Amino acid sequence: MNIFDTWYFPARLAWRQLIHDRPKLIAAISGVLFACVLVFMQLGFKDSLYASAASMPLKLDGDLFLVHQQSEAMWRPAQFKRSELMRALGHPAVAEVIPLYLSLATFKAMDTQVKRTLMVYGFDPDTDLLDVEAIKELKHALRLKDTVMFDEYSRPEFGPVGELLASGQNRTEVNDYKVTILGVFQLGISFAADGNIVTSDLNFLRIFPNRSIHDIDVGIIRLHPDTSIQQTKIELRKLLNDFVKIYTYEEILEHELLYWENAAPIGFIFNFGTIMGLIVGMVIVYQILFTEITNYRFEFATLKAMGYQHHYFVRMVFASAFILAVLGFVPGFLLSNSLYYLAESQIFIPMPMTVGKIVTVFVFILFMCAIAGLLAINRLKSANPADMF
Repeated sequence: MNIFDTWYFPARLAWRQLIHDRPKLIAAISGVLFACVLVFMQLGFKDSLYASAASMPLKLDGDLFLVHQQSEAMWRPAQFKRSELMRALGHPAVAEVIPLYLSLATFKAMDTQVKRTLMVYGFDPDTDLLDVEAIKELKHALRLKDTVMFDEYSRPEFGPVGELLASGQNRTEVNDYKVTILGVFQLGISFAADGNIVTSDLNFLRIFPNRSIHDIDVGIIRLHPDTSIQQTKIELRKLLNDFVKIYTYEEILEHELLYWENAAPIGFIFNFGTIMGLIVGMVIVYQILFTEITNYRFEFATLKAMGYQHHYFVRMVFASAFILAVLGFVPGFLLSNSLYYLAESQIFIPMPMTVGKIVTVFVFILFMCAIAGLLAINRLKSANPADMF
């Protein structure tokens, strides 16, 4: 008997056994579907969390980045002296250094006058620190007193800023300080801030009068072309104080992601939700398979008496688990895809349904059903031909 026949006949028996009791089959599929949707949503929210956390660092145009060692993440920085950044200019490989100021502030919606919190980024506009074309086009205007630019990907509660600008309304308040909105750009919100604005470093200090130009949040270093970033990082480490950490572009991205994954509780919540979804689905599938084996144990005993080996029934149980995994995954994927679009429209953070995520969830569901089948196999031992007499 070839390998096809080895699995075909047990799978055919498993299929007929499953469809014999339609309500029980629907219950089993629903359990797998529930687990599938829960895992998809947890992974989707987790990926959107990480993507939004890196939205700002991804746009920073620099080679090395300085942050205080007590900075948990970019949205929760600890200031350090600007002189630390200036010290890096003494290295021959350093072409330019740029201080970045950032802080949360209240923004008064121009239409409703309701105040909401957003993130304010301040830097010298002439440095083109953010690789965003709309900001580069208005960099000279951003040097004017009391001017800002608004992220049009911010939550709609801030108001239709783009439409109001087109109608001639461009005045509002940030931290109760009157500013003029020059235009909009596209960056994206995060779990830390519902919106963003950028301004010059001098305007930032006007919005936050308690801040000093000598205390910066992030220092960005640009190196001369054809310079070894890693070697320069090692050499700069010797010039800087120990309380200042230095990261490459990839490392600053990883620093942001690790905060949400390890330090922030929301990363644990998403991981825990994924595990719980798999456990719930596994219990449901196990209960269905266990019941099926229990209900047909005398029939299985008869087949054993006729010469069928134990491993035949083992393959049948695993075939049942595989069938349930597929039947639950397909509608679970379709439902999750629709829920992704719904979530994107409500939280305004991208939740892409990638091929890698689809494969990952299917492997999870298959593994979940396989474990349930493995646990249910123990019940096959009760299908003994001696029980017939």
